[in-house]
Amino acid sequence: MVDTKQEIERKYEATAEEAGPSGRPDLPGLPELTGAGPVATVVSRGVATLEATYYDTPGRRLLADGITLRHRTGGADEGWHLKLPVGQDTREELQAPLGTEVPAEMVALLRSRVRHAPLRPLAHLHTERDRKDLVDADGTVLAEVAVDRVTARRLAPEESEPVRWTEVEVELAEGRGHDQRLLDAVEGRLRDGGLHRADTPSKLAKALAETEKVAVAVETGGGGPGRSAKPGKPAKSARQVEEAAPSAVRRPLGADDVVLDYVRRQIDAMVRLDPAVRRDLPDAVHRMRVATRRLRSAFRSYRKVLDRTVTDPIGDELKWLAGELGLERDREVLTEHLEGRLDELPDDLRLGPVPARLHHWSQGRRESARAAVLGALDSERYLTLLDTLDALAADPPLRPAAAKPAAPVVVKAVLRDYERLATRMTTALETPPGPDRDVAVHQARKAAKRVRYAAETARPALGKSAKKFARRMQAVQDVLGDHQDSVVVREALRALATQAHGAGESDFTFGLLYGREEARAAARERELPGLWADVSRKKHRAALEA
Repeated sequence: MVDTKQEIERKYEATAEEAGPSGRPDLPGLPELTGAGPVATVVSRGVATLEATYYDTPGRRLLADGITLRHRTGGADEGWHLKLPVGQDTREELQAPLGTEVPAEMVALLRSRVRHAPLRPLAHLHTERDRKDLVDADGTVLAEVAVDRVTARRLAPEESEPVRWTEVEVELAEGRGHDQRLLDAVEGRLRDGGLHRADTPSKLAKALAETEKVAVAVETGGGGPGRSAKPGKPAKSARQVEEAAPSAVRRPLGADDVVLDYVRRQIDAMVRLDPAVRRDLPDAVHRMRVATRRLRSAFRSYRKVLDRTVTDPIGDELKWLAGELGLERDREVLTEHLEGRLDELPDDLRLGPVPARLHHWSQGRRESARAAVLGALDSERYLTLLDTLDALAADPPLRPAAAKPAAPVVVKAVLRDYERLATRMTTALETPPGPDRDVAVHQARKAAKRVRYAAETARPALGKSAKKFARRMQAVQDVLGDHQDSVVVREALRALATQAHGAGESDFTFGLLYGREEARAAARERELPGLWADVSRKKHRAALEA
């Protein structure tokens, strides 16, 4: 069983001026923290001895993404710990009982990063932790301050000599949320006492950086620690190198810069959201599905930049994955929509066990949808897709237009998608109401979404004009989407009414909701011509080319 908590902490170390006799920074002594914000007293909790072995792949994939996996004994929370980054100062910490093997639940959460690579011991840390609670006037624990004296050894690719350092961790107590003022007040005292924020985000990163410095010093005959790249830090792109050297002549923003940046961000989002989808966190399925759709849309919109003979097969796999994710997402949206519509009805119009019928229907769909999602994420097909995307990002199949200045290339791509949308909008507006119009509106909706994504991709090159154009396409997409949602909801209501009737229950309420959905769809259809006339003005397209 895996338990979860949110960890909000900051790490500090001594400034260079406070270096100890060994030449390595040591603590000058913990400053007085009473009176820092609401801190009334500081209560000592004694010293604990912690033994932790950190695991990673041979290529340190977890470290590269700011993730740590460790097996730790000692302290109140000994066991397996998996820490996933959430935001600044914040990580999600998952804990499982002690055991000789990495818990299966944790292995699953790491699959999008690890793939088929083995998890091996990477470093061992021995820590003497002196713990103190920061307590307010009411006796409530606000945070824990830990003075950690660490001895670390790298275990792979070969065992290193031990390195030692001392650091301070300030961690908010559970239930405190992100108490920025408390953290800032404590940080002010620590800074006054000669401490500063740690240069590395975790003890593991610190251990690897320090052991590699020692290795460099030994190889160079003890001539100092030298300089080495931080473990897990990706190599800089050509543009980053150019920007770091102001005197260099910088290459103008190219079409490849714009498109590849967008593509890589969507790939990163897919990988990053995988654990959240597996944990069934709110909105995770939707966000991952959006990333797959944005990525596929970019391949199709910018086929003059990326070779479609390579990207089309990948797009087919992305479509498959989006479809598997869509089963759960559609269920979520439908249930939320139907529950909202039901709540709008007065009690005297809710005849029969309607809420129970809806709950039973939703839960039945949920089980099969979750099974489909998890089955897809655990499949070889999915892992192969991730490997293929990594290979594309590392060695993109660029076409000649990729080397051209970004602006004209992306404008042409956005307007090409817009013309496709305009054709579909004409068809939708000219088709008489009924099933054929429903299909035409849905096709227009997909086209509007593609134009919007293309405009979002173009923002680094076109700036505000692309942002405004995307916003207009979003407005069209919203109206078309509301119409399509109504079509799907009516199909669900028809099925629910049939089930209710077959069980001998009243189907009146479902029929009433069906009629209201028809009215909403008709209202959106009436709204569409005026909206399209407004957003399709020539001046909006001209603004992109200005």
